[in-house]
Amino acid sequence: MIEAQKIKSHMPVVCSNDGQFAVVDHMEGASTIKLAKDKNGQHHYIPLAWVTRVDDKVHVDRPGKQAMQDWSTTPPGEEVTQPAAK
Repeated sequence: MIEAQKIKSHMPVVCSNDGQFAVVDHMEGASTIKLAKDKNGQHHYIPLAWVTRVDDKVHVDRPGKQAMQDWSTTPPGEEVTQPAAK
């Protein structure tokens, strides 16, 4: 079990092949990591369940490309709403 309190702001987030693909902004609730804004000014969110270990970095269980395809741009519980059809 990963101890979420070990995850701190500004820690590098590395993929399963040790490449850094993000930086921690902060923990969002008990089970989500909010990542710092990317080069486009967008925050992303990943579940704590992806984390395999925490040392001086946060290590996740998937390659970086897959992680970036799977991450979310909205916090858990917030759904993106579409305008009502006319």
